[in-house]
Amino acid sequence: MTTREAAVRSRRVTVSRSVVAESPWVRFAVRRSGRLLVSLWALLTAAFLMVHLVPGDPVRAALGAAAPNDLVEARRHTLGLDDPLWLQYAHYLRGLATGDLGTSMTSGLPVSQVIGDRLPATLELAGLAFVVAVLLAVPLGLGMAVLTRGGRRPRVELGFTTASVVVGAVPEFLVAVGLVLVLSVRLGWFPVAGSDGFASLVLPVAALATAPIAVLARIVRVEVLSVLDADFVRTARAKRLPARRIYLRHVLPNALTASITLGGLLLGALVAGTVLVENVFSWPGLGSTIVSSILSKDYPLVQAVVLVYGVAVLLVNLLVDVLLALLDPRSTIREA
Repeated sequence: MTTREAAVRSRRVTVSRSVVAESPWVRFAVRRSGRLLVSLWALLTAAFLMVHLVPGDPVRAALGAAAPNDLVEARRHTLGLDDPLWLQYAHYLRGLATGDLGTSMTSGLPVSQVIGDRLPATLELAGLAFVVAVLLAVPLGLGMAVLTRGGRRPRVELGFTTASVVVGAVPEFLVAVGLVLVLSVRLGWFPVAGSDGFASLVLPVAALATAPIAVLARIVRVEVLSVLDADFVRTARAKRLPARRIYLRHVLPNALTASITLGGLLLGALVAGTVLVENVFSWPGLGSTIVSSILSKDYPLVQAVVLVYGVAVLLVNLLVDVLLALLDPRSTIREA
């Protein structure tokens, strides 16, 4: 290769690297990846310190006050709790890298096995609640925006706004208790607790999805109202396009940006809301697991479940950022 050819090739490599560095999508990916890594490190560290900041001896609490000191010390040595804090932290990170989340103090089973057995039930519950919330809230918000556009039907608007605010403010566990009392205890339509078939899913999913439906429908209505006044909608109406085409192909896609952001936040809230709802319905998921492990002082299991919930929320936020960037690429350019 001649000197001139080498110079041309070096110049091309430099130009290609400059183009990549200047690409808003590359800067977007680097920014989001860095934010995710920092948040993940903070979450891992907080979950690790949780066991050490809780007052008292977790091993003594798990084995009971009457347990012999020799047994307590042996269990502490087995769990590595007698090592220096920095060494425990190093072992903790190495275990996470290899998939070792520790051992349950009460059952003696690997924590990863316990989570693997309980996680699918929680994902099923939260996923179904999210799907139900979106499928009901988006048409409801769109329909209410069409009905109340331009100040029409003020009583309908007032009733919808009041109802959505009130319903959206009710905690999930109160909705769950009310559903159990009315639909299970009094009417006997659905089972009170357990996970036995489709019927046992109805009430937990309804309890989780009720508040998100109200909140998301209100946001969708506001976004749709703003889009209905846009120039491109007026142009579509002037062309005498069918109403279904206007609403579904022009209005709804342009109103989904803020709704997707809120939907991602609601999905994270749904995952966290399973903790209380699962305990009301005795659902065999991570929510009931974390409560029972707290009561039994099983801190390795509590630590791992908190970590799983935190990672789930981080991944949901990352997914929302990616979807927003795909729907509105201008956001990546503005932030880059």
